[in-house]
Amino acid sequence: MAASGKLSTCRLPPLPTIREIIKLLRLQAAKQLSQNFLLDLRLTDKIVRKAGNLTNAYVYEVGPGPGGITRSILNADVAELLVVEKDTRFIPGLQMLSDAAPGKLRIVHGDVLTFKVEKAFSESLKRPWEDDPPNVHIIGNLPFSVSTPLIIKWLENISCRDGPFVYGRTQMTLTFQKEVAERLAANTGSKQRSRLSVMAQYLCNVRHIFTIPGQAFVPKPEFFSFGTWTGSPCFSACRWPIVGPCDHVDVGVVHFTPLIQPKIEQPFKLVEKVVQNVFQFRRKYCHRGLRMLFPEAQRLESTGRLLELADIDPTLRPRQLSISHFKSLCDVYRKMCDEDPQLFAYNFREELKRRKSKNEEKEEDDAENYRL
Repeated sequence: MAASGKLSTCRLPPLPTIREIIKLLRLQAAKQLSQNFLLDLRLTDKIVRKAGNLTNAYVYEVGPGPGGITRSILNADVAELLVVEKDTRFIPGLQMLSDAAPGKLRIVHGDVLTFKVEKAFSESLKRPWEDDPPNVHIIGNLPFSVSTPLIIKWLENISCRDGPFVYGRTQMTLTFQKEVAERLAANTGSKQRSRLSVMAQYLCNVRHIFTIPGQAFVPKPEFFSFGTWTGSPCFSACRWPIVGPCDHVDVGVVHFTPLIQPKIEQPFKLVEKVVQNVFQFRRKYCHRGLRMLFPEAQRLESTGRLLELADIDPTLRPRQLSISHFKSLCDVYRKMCDEDPQLFAYNFREELKRRKSKNEEKEEDDAENYRL
């Protein structure tokens, strides 16, 4: 829940401003890491307020950079703040904050995609999944290049109740490219509705709580064109057109609270596969993508059976399918996989590769025979 009112009066001692630290340490945002610094403490304070009541909380901040949000979290009178930063250039500035808040700030040089946060805090903080969320929070101003693979990783962690969610229904307050934030929170029928919408909303209550204008960042963030995320064989990240360097984007702040009961009670990888196949032809009727769940020999028959048993209109567009529609599709597809244990392993792209390879071999044989 978002806390109202001001941050705690337990403030850090006077320190150089973030802008002064950047100048002192000669820091520059690395474009290849899609880094953007948020220097306005009024905005970082707002992000922290929207995370909820952090008094005596245990907070995991991802990608602290020069420490803007880090300061606001420490000013919220947390019990402990753990920051994980991959870029060694930022460690001295963070150490300055640690010295100003003895015993409050723990700094780890590491990669958020591989860091084992489940071992970072005390076992005593764990709560049963059915209880209120634990006194553990995740907050971060994420580089665009890592935001989508990281949230997918954490969504899978929610499904399995591991990683940061061994403590219970850990809440997350994270920044994304505005268009990605809109997709995460998009309702059924919205033009922004995507596979990311479904994957997030079947597991979490998702709220796009506010937008930060791009000019608040140094440098102003540019469009990040997402390709296929290779962390999962069947999830492609959102795709955006590559635009010129003068096109800047705003940033959306999104709050996630894991649901006590997921809206689709099937394995994450199965849900991911069904959703990915539906949205790969997002402008076509939904049956077009669902066909790719099945080998060519049984494609038409099996697709018809899936749609009939799930009671889905085959002429609905992907963005018109609700979470309950996807639940029906996943439940029926699971039964079909149980009947045919080899079905889930089927990947139509692999079938296309094999067919292409056979055609190339045949062409080579034909060419050899012609020469003979």
